[in-house]
Amino acid sequence: MSTEETSATAYWKANVRLMIICLIIWFIVSFGFGIILRPVLDTIQIGGYKLGFWFAQQGSMYTFVALIFFYAYRMGKLDRLHDVHED
Repeated sequence: MSTEETSATAYWKANVRLMIICLIIWFIVSFGFGIILRPVLDTIQIGGYKLGFWFAQQGSMYTFVALIFFYAYRMGKLDRLHDVHED
């Protein structure tokens, strides 16, 4: 295997690992907090709203947007590390 193929494989593995991490976080926040743990989180109120309700209605969307920016930032660093960035 050439050095270029090894670098491409390492780049792809790092990209897939980052995507899996982001998807797991999003799943935990949207499905876990918003659906499965909602009754438990509803015992906590913030600003007059139950926390489980907030995660189901707003939290998963805010988390998704934050993950988009996080993914873009980390991919920029990963691109520069593997020298595949755009100038």
